[in-house]
Amino acid sequence: MARGGFAPAQGREKVSVVPRVLMYTSAVCPYCRRAERLLQGRGVVEIEKIRVDLDPERRVEMMEKTSRRTVPQIFIGDRYVGGCDELVALDRAGGLLPLLSGGTG
Repeated sequence: MARGGFAPAQGREKVSVVPRVLMYTSAVCPYCRRAERLLQGRGVVEIEKIRVDLDPERRVEMMEKTSRRTVPQIFIGDRYVGGCDELVALDRAGGLLPLLSGGTG
């Protein structure tokens, strides 16, 4: 496994065109950094980050959308992926790259 707890995309192509990736995050969050590294490793160049530690209203927004209080909370396109653990599980199951390619994942 690569540093950060996920294996490199062995034998899989990185995607060139990705749907919008949005991540609710905070300044001091190792899981946010891990999720960001995984997404970047799969070809995501731009991640729209919403800092809930700086804007309490955005935390409320996040909780209304996800029913969760912790970060990261990740959306790819219109699909709610979940947190870091769900993102890693999606990748391990082979669903992340298709989702990043505009499929359903």
